[in-house]
Amino acid sequence: MEDASNTYAPGDESPAASGSSYAAPTPAPDPDIGRRAFRQALIDARLLYASAVDGIYGRSGLFESIADGLNAAISKLGADQHAEVMRFPPAMPRRDFEASEYLKSFPQLAGTVHCFCGSDRDHHRLLARLEQGEEWADQQRPTDVVLAPAACYPVYPVVAARGPMSAEGMVVDVLTYCFRHEPSIDPARMQMFRQREYVRLGTAGQIVAFRQVWIERGRQLAGMLELPHEVDLANDPFFGRGGKIVADSQRELKLKFELLVPINDGAPPTACMSFNYHMDHFAHAWPLRTADGEPAHTGCVGFGIERLTLALLRHHGFELAKWPRRVRETLGGL
Repeated sequence: MEDASNTYAPGDESPAASGSSYAAPTPAPDPDIGRRAFRQALIDARLLYASAVDGIYGRSGLFESIADGLNAAISKLGADQHAEVMRFPPAMPRRDFEASEYLKSFPQLAGTVHCFCGSDRDHHRLLARLEQGEEWADQQRPTDVVLAPAACYPVYPVVAARGPMSAEGMVVDVLTYCFRHEPSIDPARMQMFRQREYVRLGTAGQIVAFRQVWIERGRQLAGMLELPHEVDLANDPFFGRGGKIVADSQRELKLKFELLVPINDGAPPTACMSFNYHMDHFAHAWPLRTADGEPAHTGCVGFGIERLTLALLRHHGFELAKWPRRVRETLGGL
């Protein structure tokens, strides 16, 4: 087992990890102080490997062993869902991305894939710009591929292509790296990160019941990991002036909840799980239909694998041998 050479001891002002809820820490004058301190501690301990771009990190073997343990614990918690397992690369067809209307709501987060498509002369022009330190990216063109912004997005066109679902609907277990363009020195706000999701497709009643079950299971998992937490109403970061109206509506309809864990001293707690009800939004993007031909409703529970890993390191330290036995057993005996 790889071990970290340094340790990180959570500050005395942090809430007790044994509780199921916590009192939010008093914000520091500059919340970035806590973010930078934790980030540097992770890098010094060689748990994360920094790059020249904020939010892009390499992961150590120890970090990955914790992530693997989390995925195993989530699989055990969801064993009774009899979910169909789907795994996708961190990219999806641009046509499906456009159909999802992601650009309508979150253009600031989207990432597209561009490639060189020019002639030999164009190549020489590109190389000349590169050698002179000039901008060269305009020599590339958009491809038919974009980076997946959420793990569940590739699921919907696959299911829709099958035709109407059974009366029971279905549950899909999906895991992939996702991309969101939000550079930050906060180690819990990575640009490339893993989402593990259980996606529920069916009727409105089935989705609401599914979400309530997973809110309770999310609390259960956080308790087993001995992480201080609370579940609160939330909204997505919709873009622009109109986005505030959409966000307010999302909160009014109580479509999104998050499980929050304090990770950075002096900063607000971080969303480590989310519980979402999309209503029939995706049935208008793709022909998702219930057994009676009606537009299907969808919802999902999402687990931020990197964020949960960081939360464990933040509250239990960098030496796994000193972690609580219950936590290690939950993660498969680390």
